[in-house]
Amino acid sequence: MLAQQKQEIVALFQAALAPIVAGTDLTPNIVLERPRDPSHGDVACNIAMQLAKPLKTNPRELATRLVAALQADPKAANIVESLEIAGPGFINLRVAANAKQSVVRTVLEQGEAFGRGTSGEGHHAIIEFVSANPTGPLHVGHGRQAALGDALSSLFEAQGHQVTREFYYNDAGVQIATLANSVQARARGFKPGDAEWPESAYNGDYIADIAADFLAGKTVSASDGEPATGSGNADDIESIRRFAVAYLRNEQDQDLQAFGVKFDNYYLESSLYADGKVEQAVQSLIDAGVTYEQDGALWLKTTDYGDDKDRVMRKSDGTYTYFVPDVAYHIQKFRRGFDQAINIQGSDHHGTIARVRAGLQAVNIGIPQGYPDYVLHKMVTVMKDGEEVKISKRAGSYVTVRDLIEWSGNGDITRGRDAVRFFLISRKADTEFVFDVDVALKTSDENPVYYVQYAHARICSALANWGGDESTLAKVDLSPLTTPHEAGLLSKLAAYPEMLQRAQAELGPHQVAFYLRELAGELHSYYFAHKWLLDDNEPLKLARLALATATRQVLRNGLALIGVSAPNKMERAPADAQDEPQA
Repeated sequence: MLAQQKQEIVALFQAALAPIVAGTDLTPNIVLERPRDPSHGDVACNIAMQLAKPLKTNPRELATRLVAALQADPKAANIVESLEIAGPGFINLRVAANAKQSVVRTVLEQGEAFGRGTSGEGHHAIIEFVSANPTGPLHVGHGRQAALGDALSSLFEAQGHQVTREFYYNDAGVQIATLANSVQARARGFKPGDAEWPESAYNGDYIADIAADFLAGKTVSASDGEPATGSGNADDIESIRRFAVAYLRNEQDQDLQAFGVKFDNYYLESSLYADGKVEQAVQSLIDAGVTYEQDGALWLKTTDYGDDKDRVMRKSDGTYTYFVPDVAYHIQKFRRGFDQAINIQGSDHHGTIARVRAGLQAVNIGIPQGYPDYVLHKMVTVMKDGEEVKISKRAGSYVTVRDLIEWSGNGDITRGRDAVRFFLISRKADTEFVFDVDVALKTSDENPVYYVQYAHARICSALANWGGDESTLAKVDLSPLTTPHEAGLLSKLAAYPEMLQRAQAELGPHQVAFYLRELAGELHSYYFAHKWLLDDNEPLKLARLALATATRQVLRNGLALIGVSAPNKMERAPADAQDEPQA
């Protein structure tokens, strides 16, 4: 049921209740729910049970009065087919067939805008994801972050939020020093296994590639920095560092481009130190009286804000612990005007949540509790040829995003990107996920992204075979749509906007993938149950084509939100080929 129709039913209940609650201070909260058992109706309301006690009446008697008032209201005729009372006072309602069918016309009229809302207008959200330090290629964990973060950003935009996609990384520190030392060792002719090879060095083949290009004097540049040219001097560690960082940031850019992900802003952790933001944050906490000195270290009283123990901010050697720049960074997010901040990170970051939020509350500058929000994801296991893949020759110790895209598309980047994006948001972020490359390559209903895309392509094929003017379908008579399959599709289409709202509010883009699979399932079942084009009943045929076209639009809208393409033509699975002519 569409939101507007829900509002109309709520208004009918409010009108029926007005004379009943007149003279009281009651403000009824009318909640409409979908019955667990479809045979009980389309909508259930328990308002009679809520109000019975304060009105000192029997709930079934109150329900009977409400049903009588609703049946007498001429406005109900356009949307209510029947009403009945169940149990101690539930009111079950069936929506009129023409109201259910109207979703087809709504979808066809609104097109790409169908499902979008305005609840986020005036709000500015920052969604930070990937945030990989430039020390190697992006791994599959970064891929899961990219898929989750980009889809979540699109969900927020679909509800009217202004969204900034941000990538945060460090171009200094221990990891970057290890990178520079690794490239320097390669530039000097050493390799893993040699006595001269640093114990903590990165061992992937990409280190040798960086060293070779540095010695060759090549120039590299990333989207967020100045170009860097290799000096060719293996003793110049600073030049090596700048070149290696630019080289790997460029590699990350290429991986993200292949993945179809773009960022609005890149933020350097080192800038927080260079601009004095870390020192300012620490001083603010000291001035607020929420720190203390002990054993030569500076501690934050995080237990005052729900943490299990106080945390060290500045160690005895004068360096800061890793959560301190995070506090400074999120102070800047708040001061930049983001009323909601969301971080997509691995589950290993769980321990930082309490201390970062404690630091933000302690500075006492109006940052709301629970700022920022976190979406923590668990690990991805990659299976290929029936075996777990643990390493990549290129990366040295893990499977890269680029590996996964290339494997899953068998060389076709678009196909691989579609599979990786869909698969990586198809489960809740906090569940571990097994990515089976063999399944991603299948052209059958075993492959979920193929299953959804093929539903779209199947409708395109049927419309092409029909050969009529699709624009006329928005005006056809929809009353012939009366079968159970059609009822299922109509209900599923009407649920799309509410699903998007819920997915955004719950920070759960996996709900879009769930929905698309269910909608595709409804479509495929409908396709095999009814001959859309071979029926001699022209009004019925046109109504069914209109329903199919609306379904195609919603499939297209949902796939676009998660960054997956909607092909018009696809290779047919062998099991389906014999049945295709019935379209």
